Amino acid sequence: MKVIREKYQVSMWMFITCGVWLIGLGFYFIAIRPPLLPEDSRFMGTSLAEIQKALPGLEYWLKKVFIVMGGFMASTGALTLFVASIVIPLRLKGTTWAIASTGALSVLLMSAINFSLHSDFKWMLLVPSTVWGVGFVLYVLGR
Repeated sequence: MKVIREKYQVSMWMFITCGVWLIGLGFYFIAIRPPLLPEDSRFMGTSLAEIQKALPGLEYWLKKVFIVMGGFMASTGALTLFVASIVIPLRLKGTTWAIASTGALSVLLMSAINFSLHSDFKWMLLVPSTVWGVGFVLYVLGR
């Protein structure tokens, strides 16, 4: 197993990094992220005050939504850590499909949506997508 582990060391660490990042992002959404960011009202073409007046319970509801979403992010990160540290070195059947679909449905989709929204964080969110993509390519090429 040592030879297998060394062969996939770089991709393994790239996915471990993504897993840790997802856990951190999840905790950010659970504990720190405000319900509405300045970019949210800018995207909607209105002010925060107008949103609060029109939908007085929105921020309370969004905070609950972000807690749930953050939990899903953190759990995806935890599973990514497991896959990266245990499954990737073993090259178990289905690993390629699992890391491809997980990356596409998490970091890649989030990055794409943030670009479509012209988010202030779009370039920062491109970093984990790039790390995931490079890690995937290195994993596949390691055959």
